[in-house]
Amino acid sequence: MSGARHVLLVDDDADLRASTEQALDLAGLVVTGFASAPPALDRITGGFAGVVITDIRMPDMDGLTLMSRIHEIDSEIPVILITGHGDVPLAVRAMREGAHDFVEKPFSGVQLATIAARALEYRQLVLDNRRLRAVAGQADDIEARLSGRSNVMMALRRQVRTIGPSDADVLIIGETGTGKEVVARALHDLSARAARPFIAITCSALPDTLIESELFGHEAGAFPGAIRARIGKFDHARGGTVLLDDIGAMPLDVQGKLLRVLQDRVITPLGSNIQHHLDVRFIATSRVALEAEVEAGRFRADLLYRLNALGLRVPPLAERVEDIPALFARLLSEACARHRLPARRAGPEVLAELARADWPGNVRELRNVAERFALGLVQTPAPPDAASAPTLSEQMAAQERKILVDALIRHNGALKPVYESLGLSRKALYDKLLRHGIDKAHFQGGAAQTS
Repeated sequence: MSGARHVLLVDDDADLRASTEQALDLAGLVVTGFASAPPALDRITGGFAGVVITDIRMPDMDGLTLMSRIHEIDSEIPVILITGHGDVPLAVRAMREGAHDFVEKPFSGVQLATIAARALEYRQLVLDNRRLRAVAGQADDIEARLSGRSNVMMALRRQVRTIGPSDADVLIIGETGTGKEVVARALHDLSARAARPFIAITCSALPDTLIESELFGHEAGAFPGAIRARIGKFDHARGGTVLLDDIGAMPLDVQGKLLRVLQDRVITPLGSNIQHHLDVRFIATSRVALEAEVEAGRFRADLLYRLNALGLRVPPLAERVEDIPALFARLLSEACARHRLPARRAGPEVLAELARADWPGNVRELRNVAERFALGLVQTPAPPDAASAPTLSEQMAAQERKILVDALIRHNGALKPVYESLGLSRKALYDKLLRHGIDKAHFQGGAAQTS
């Protein structure tokens, strides 16, 4: 029995289980069916090389409990949920908690087999990567791309490493300049699609009259001016990843067509009646939470549910102030190298001043300041004016956090001079660090340390 193509199917409906087993078997998968969850769970080990497909609603142990038990053994075993129409919100929530994908009844055997095959490829890639890491001891470059020792950045890197090797569509939320495209490219490069195209599409830059033609392509004569057939950007990305940047700017009618593409993985060029199978992964980005756009009637709720099953949020610099000194030092070093200039360093006073500032443009704005400083256009990096927080309490909390970070940078993470200079007791300093989520270890070894 081929473990690498092995599927455990759990469903208490005997007829549905039998027909599903037959469809998966015809697709070349090795299937073992179970009428309940416990016998299937007995087959799971940390090195299990297959995937699990389970109905959500079952007696004794339901599908969500089974998924939880499986992930206690190995969090990277793909679990695909079979759900009724009324359970779709439950399945979406389950995907946020680690489900690989879900399929809604009634479904076709071909559709489920395709999802299972992708999940098996993902599982094989996970096991291969584990073996390679064990043998070579090599780390990936995600830490260099998404640098920072703050808790929020460490959490983001963990999420990227977990989601990247999967084939799941992803929604990335983050303010302007936080690095959403960097995250998207990291997800692509960690996937089995890394050698295939990465096509970035800025939805806000596409003219409304041509957006469908740009995405789906068109046949000759499809509309006035369509002299010859054109392949759309989705077709160009075959086998790879499509980044839909600023997806909230996409017109509502095109959102409906995109939803069908996400669900069925087929496209129909303008002026054609022939559907083309589409093998791509979609990653979307937005500067704002799309729930508000749904409330305002500018974004489809069903499209949001489909995209947001696996969502990532890229934190702004305001939430990782402790990363600013090391990040600026790195950006400055890169700018000097890019322009073939002698290395420049920013002293602790300058780095502390940068950490106290607000950065509405986030990493992009910080990079621009580093560029000017490297070129000698400014002698002291000048941060932008501070932006007011919505409430007085939020402003006071942010200011207190900045004062603590400033003191830690100046004293290289040594607590005694920090609490003495601030007129605090040791316990009061510990309480404040805990409340603001600041780890003193991030500041030890030099304020300008970049590793």
